[in-house]
Amino acid sequence: MSAPERIPPRSLTPHELLAEGELTVRGQIREASNAVLYCTVEYKGVSAACVYKPVAGERPLWDFPDGTLAQREVAAYELSEAMDWGLVPPTVLRDGPYGQGMCQLWIEASETGEASEDSEAGGDTGDAGEGAGQDRLLALVEGDEPGPGWKAVGYADVGENRTALLVHADDERLRRLAVLDAVINNGDRKGGHLLPAADGRLYAIDHGVTFNADDKLRTLLWGWAGEPLTEEALAALRRLSADLAEDRPLAVRLAELITPAEIEALRGRVAELLRTGRHREPSGQWPAIPWPPV
Repeated sequence: MSAPERIPPRSLTPHELLAEGELTVRGQIREASNAVLYCTVEYKGVSAACVYKPVAGERPLWDFPDGTLAQREVAAYELSEAMDWGLVPPTVLRDGPYGQGMCQLWIEASETGEASEDSEAGGDTGDAGEGAGQDRLLALVEGDEPGPGWKAVGYADVGENRTALLVHADDERLRRLAVLDAVINNGDRKGGHLLPAADGRLYAIDHGVTFNADDKLRTLLWGWAGEPLTEEALAALRRLSADLAEDRPLAVRLAELITPAEIEALRGRVAELLRTGRHREPSGQWPAIPWPPV
């Protein structure tokens, strides 16, 4: 779908537009497992495209008996903002044409984040340093080594009795996202959830399956597993730890979105990352990679 023009630079923020604007449903994104509606939102002469996910369209999940997917999407945005990384598009909880739901600014991706297949190990993958992973964030390569600028995830069945090595870019934007996913306990980080924008920023979407009190981390971003966290990440985690203290604004806001047990588990995950100073590794007690991966 083609999005309306960008929000013009005015004093009205995207958050205000999403929260206060009039929602008009334009269509449905049918590939989604829950109801996802493509909308426009208009307020004070400013308009933008957005996604609206009504709670009424959510399918119940046995391991998320409390709260809603929409609330978890908003909580993920709050954590992304608290870490000052802006990885999740502006997201609010509001009433809409089909009742309360999540409303999120539509991001027009410049290129897909899904995996493409290369013919040689590390071949034609290029340099995927800071800002260079826009064109391709994931790839499938032959052989056992990811090649320069890439991180290995694992082997994938590509059909005809063949396997290929799944790799992701060694990109600082993805590395921040790997930390955020460990914090929010993301149970479903797939390649299709990665949206590189034309301005070089990376956004991530679909955060309904998050914040479980049990370890549910499933992601394609395991390339840094066990490696030391960056100083930037450690500083962000220290700020977040302080902001999660009781009666702090962030903790109060999260109490409206997720359960007390989930908030305590969140604090525990942040504390554990700070204690180890390293990226999470698969626990071995839960499938580490989502299926399908993209």
